[in-house]
Amino acid sequence: MKRIAFVFTQPPHGSSAGREGLDALLATSAVSDDPGVFFMGDGVLQLLAGQQPGVIYSRDYISTFKVLPLYDITSCWVCSDSLKACGLTPQGVELILPAAIEPADVLRTHLEQYDVVLTF
Repeated sequence: MKRIAFVFTQPPHGSSAGREGLDALLATSAVSDDPGVFFMGDGVLQLLAGQQPGVIYSRDYISTFKVLPLYDITSCWVCSDSLKACGLTPQGVELILPAAIEPADVLRTHLEQYDVVLTF
């Protein structure tokens, strides 16, 4: 079976890319073993704790990222370079999902292990 990676690069607000990626990830997890989940660029903002999207939108999909371990989705990475570009420190950031925080070059090495890469 092909290994599938999901790369979140868009911020959580302003487009439906994050929600669509999350829906695709959850659907794929039912038929694929150990999908990889990567948060790069503005996609790192998807996982920040303390967001209140319900104030802006009627539906909050961001909190759904918390349940990924319940779906046996445990291969998750966050780009430390992207966090720094957003003015966040990897040591001080609170994420809603357990994820390894690594530099971009390490994430690229992990991405090379996947047969299919879907970007949202």
